[in-house]
Amino acid sequence: MVVTSYYRSALHSDHLVGRDLKLRVFVAGGTGLVGRHLINRLIARGDQVTCLSRDLEAARKVLPGEVEIVEGNPVIPGDWQSRPAECDALINLAGEPVFDGFWTRGRKRKIRRSRLSSTFNMVESVEDVEHPMVFINASAAGFYGDGGNGALSESSQPGEGFLARLACEWEHTARQAESENIRVVMLRLGIILAADGGALPKIIKPFNWGLGGKLGNGRQYFPWIHIKDLVDVIIFTLENDACVGPVNASIPNPPTQAEFTRALARRLEKPARFPVPRFVMRLVMGERAIALLQSQRAVPNVLKINGFKFKLDDLDEALEDLI
Repeated sequence: MVVTSYYRSALHSDHLVGRDLKLRVFVAGGTGLVGRHLINRLIARGDQVTCLSRDLEAARKVLPGEVEIVEGNPVIPGDWQSRPAECDALINLAGEPVFDGFWTRGRKRKIRRSRLSSTFNMVESVEDVEHPMVFINASAAGFYGDGGNGALSESSQPGEGFLARLACEWEHTARQAESENIRVVMLRLGIILAADGGALPKIIKPFNWGLGGKLGNGRQYFPWIHIKDLVDVIIFTLENDACVGPVNASIPNPPTQAEFTRALARRLEKPARFPVPRFVMRLVMGERAIALLQSQRAVPNVLKINGFKFKLDDLDEALEDLI
């Protein structure tokens, strides 16, 4: 494991004496798609993982036996808040799924609360930390709203719409943890491609029915990342103290939605003859459709500058690996 100067100083402190350079990592949202893959990798590395879960039995079924599971709801303050400060890293992946169900007022409140309240409670849990640690908090490429054809780096301005406003609030809340001892990273996640969950199985369904096609005009950029690369990104930002603030977690050269659709159709050996017009998407999905029609040509400048190398950023290779 590569340990940066940030962690070298920590690893030689009394806080980590006798730890053999292993990191203690507290994860919220660990039973979700990204959390499961990340925790498996951390355990394989020999790190010590504590996972916050509302359902102990359900968590035990999906997480490795080496993981310590703490019962608690990240949205609600509780005894669990004493645990993150004992660790070297806090990773918050908690949040209600964005595309499950219509965006009614009640649903929007639930999505917003699941992110902002959980992040606020994480910040409170480490406010008195006196040893070096890193706080990695999820965010989203939706921060940029509809960016058109322009490249969107971490320094680009936020866009408009529900997801963009939510991402701004989410990141602002996470930043409150920044201190002399705590480095904060906000991962602006692209569309995560995985075989065992996330967007890909849902995208494939219409193709299996012979109804695959581009969404809208298909010219909107589609920022994606393979789950294996995403786990690598999280561990990279965990270990590299030069990674601070927002970090775009998507491939360097995102395709348009039409290009993505054609590549998927080739891999599935299915036709892609049925484009879904914008007005049909609005009728079927309501406001959620806007998020799928927005163009986000997000580019991972922070990762590039700091030497991160993607392993599965070729779309055809990524789909071959997953399907």
